[in-house]
Amino acid sequence: MRLFAAVLPPPEAAAELASAAEALRELPGAGDLRWTGRPGWHFTMAFYGEVPDEAVPDLSARLERAARRTGPFPLALRGGGRFGDRALWVGAAGDVHALRLLAGRAEAAGRRAGLPGEDGHRYRPHLTLARGRAAADLAPYVASLDGFTGRTWTVAELSLVLSRLPRSGVPGEQPRYETLARWPLGAAGE
Repeated sequence: MRLFAAVLPPPEAAAELASAAEALRELPGAGDLRWTGRPGWHFTMAFYGEVPDEAVPDLSARLERAARRTGPFPLALRGGGRFGDRALWVGAAGDVHALRLLAGRAEAAGRRAGLPGEDGHRYRPHLTLARGRAAADLAPYVASLDGFTGRTWTVAELSLVLSRLPRSGVPGEQPRYETLARWPLGAAGE
């Protein structure tokens, strides 16, 4: 099964982002982008790829320990950016250091569970809003997101998420996500 660890924004933060995303969909060329649906909005902490069923209990135990070792922290959706000319994202504000620490711990949990990791990259907190099928001028979208700042919330849990990629071939079909487990951060569970 295709798994990743994630921090999921609460419904109120997602609603604010949905309003900003609606305005972005009015910009020229927006129809050429594949927009991530609201159920797919998340901050990926670590991507594990295809994980054998027998590895999930060990991974889960290690993610639970990573969550316990990280205290709750404030976070907000803020601004935007792009990866080249293919992906548009919203960034984070608040305790980004704690978010990076949690991402490192989630990555280490996967390695210790025997899963291949994405070594050698610096974690950049982002929530993907859209992807281009081909090269796209994402600069107007990034500029539009420049002033976006959502409400601050407390990140209180780490999630293990199953990702089911589209198989129908229907244009615009989105991956489906299912949260398999959630672990409270630090004192959040006490």
